[in-house]
Amino acid sequence: MLTEINFDGIIGPSHNYAGLSRGNIASASHAGDVSQPRAAALQGIEKMRHNLALGLPQGFFVPLDRPDAPWLRALGTTLEDAEGHLRAQAWSASSMWAANAATVSPAPDSADGKCHLTVANLVTMPHRSHEWPGTLAQLRLAFANPAFQVHAPIPAPFGDEGAANHMRLCSGHDGQGVEIFVHGVGGGRFPARQHLDASKAIARKHRLDPARTLFIRQSDSAIQSGAFHNDVVAVANEHVLFTHESAFEDREAAHAEIRSAFPAVEIVEVPATAVSLPDAIKSYLFNAQLVSLPDGGGPSTGLRTGMGLVLPTEAQATPAVWNWLEGMIAGNGPIRKLLPVDVRQSMANGGGPACLRLRVVADPATVDPRFLADEAKLDRIAGVVAKHWPEAIAPGDLASAPLASDVRKARSALLAELGLGELD
Repeated sequence: MLTEINFDGIIGPSHNYAGLSRGNIASASHAGDVSQPRAAALQGIEKMRHNLALGLPQGFFVPLDRPDAPWLRALGTTLEDAEGHLRAQAWSASSMWAANAATVSPAPDSADGKCHLTVANLVTMPHRSHEWPGTLAQLRLAFANPAFQVHAPIPAPFGDEGAANHMRLCSGHDGQGVEIFVHGVGGGRFPARQHLDASKAIARKHRLDPARTLFIRQSDSAIQSGAFHNDVVAVANEHVLFTHESAFEDREAAHAEIRSAFPAVEIVEVPATAVSLPDAIKSYLFNAQLVSLPDGGGPSTGLRTGMGLVLPTEAQATPAVWNWLEGMIAGNGPIRKLLPVDVRQSMANGGGPACLRLRVVADPATVDPRFLADEAKLDRIAGVVAKHWPEAIAPGDLASAPLASDVRKARSALLAELGLGELD
């Protein structure tokens, strides 16, 4: 049976604050801080436990091999000799944000009845541009069943940042949906990371119905305010679109297109007068997991299933955001529960709960079971993290050969524990 599975990226042992992500305000503001890789990974594992306890299927991806010595060799240098910015880019643990791993089109949306995944090329940011080979290897392993079709990345220069710029509306996860690709247009101080040509190419490769595929432009003001991906200002689940008033460049036209393609849509919009763009971005209000709760989450009729919002604790600490959310919950809307989680280490590097996960609608029986989580497996992962992940990494530590060796050994220990030696 088809169901939505959230695959979270396990936060890697090289997690550090180098401030590499231009346009990501949290990343820039914490540049040079001392990171806590062990605490970061354990926070991510606790988020997975939290979602399992809600009755939601949960999977994971493992960290990539870092620091990336082959990438440095391709640039004619080594970890020891590289300039500081290149060394930091080689160390990046940003593959933990699985929302940027790929774009996923479930089988009901594709003409061939397969679930299609296209690995994101991430070419806009140097520290992420070398992720896709390792990510592709995991995707081809996890989704090797004939029920899936895993595609290589869209070629440069057409930037693609994966599911973070993609939404899907449907009456149920196992039914045919409307897929919404959100792109940006460059020209400001911060880059637009998702190219329209990349989105259109993915739609063609995934064999989507043009009548049920939308291409909508993200607002320039959102991008220049620090919403580097659409999932910082909008998120969809089943028939609900939860969005900021300033998410799309032409709000009225975007809403009209969406309503025309999917008349059952329920748009829950946060007005800018209630929550400013800076507050929405600082709190990562929309970088939340909007999920369908197995117990319904409260009263429901027809399409009005009960939903929960798994959001960072930073939302509670932002008065305008939390006041608006409490008012929404007091009403009779589709979002019935607020479910805060602590992912502070990820948040400080610019990624909230939604960044950490890739949504895949599939029959769990068709997924390689080594990538599916349960409490016992999360216990084993947490044990490896507690034993092998560094407690802290300061900026100057990135030049340490012994630390680089320890980080690689930590990843190898995790792969051995999970029986994923072919990725080592």
